[in-house]
Amino acid sequence: MNTSDTPTMNDYYRLDISIKPASTDACDLAADSLAAIGFESFEQPEEAGGASMTAYVPAPLFDAEAAREALAEIEPLAVADFEAVFVKGRDWNSEWEKNYFKPILVAGRVAVHSSFHTDVPPAEFDIVIDPKMAFGTGHHATTTLMMKALLSGNIAGASVIDMGTGTGILAILASMLGAAEVAAVEIDPFAAANAADNVALNLGNGYEVEVLEGDESALGNIEFKADVFLANINRNVITADIEAYAAALKKGGRLVVSGFYVADREIVAEAAARAGFDADGVDEFDGWSSMQFVKR
Repeated sequence: MNTSDTPTMNDYYRLDISIKPASTDACDLAADSLAAIGFESFEQPEEAGGASMTAYVPAPLFDAEAAREALAEIEPLAVADFEAVFVKGRDWNSEWEKNYFKPILVAGRVAVHSSFHTDVPPAEFDIVIDPKMAFGTGHHATTTLMMKALLSGNIAGASVIDMGTGTGILAILASMLGAAEVAAVEIDPFAAANAADNVALNLGNGYEVEVLEGDESALGNIEFKADVFLANINRNVITADIEAYAAALKKGGRLVVSGFYVADREIVAEAAARAGFDADGVDEFDGWSSMQFVKR
């Protein structure tokens, strides 16, 4: 990096993080702590078994000392060390097209692709996701699980809240499935802007989708109680905020959560029970889990 250059929000720092002893729980805690100081994307290679992870933050937000303090919060469960690598801004759409983001077909019914793709499989529902940042196209096992839950649920006419919407993909699908109204909440301002762009790209007149920037406190700004509440985030955020999710749901409303491993189900189920939910089904894919609950 040329130190005379001023970093932009299109530039990133990548943190290559080692975790000792190896612990997927420690990786999850590290992601939570780093997200609180502006990190927006995390990768946990399954083959690493919790021994390493990668985190990305827009370059202007990077503070090495703040990152060290955030990672220290996982002690005494584990100790984290990192190497920071500057990643110069580039045409991220082109990068995704060449290296990562390929069209997919979910449950044989939903095609997910970007506007630059031409090899798109025909499907009942066609969703266009154009990533405006380095990461976050919705291609993940947990996204597939959440989409399957939407496809199998009774969404027509329902009021839906999508917490941690990311690219907006679940909110978009809920609208396509006939939801009467949808609110999508995203803590990261750049992801929220991207979600709003993707909503506009996919949904024409007659669809009701509101994108709100904020954490769980933003739920108080939504004018309706939800019939269906979606949260594809991570175990620690879900268990910490699940009472706020319950408050945003109607009695008898359905909570669908993912973003955690199969091994974490008991922890999530216990938190849900304390918040007034009854278990109503589980699913899994590639070691990841989704769970559904009904508000008592």
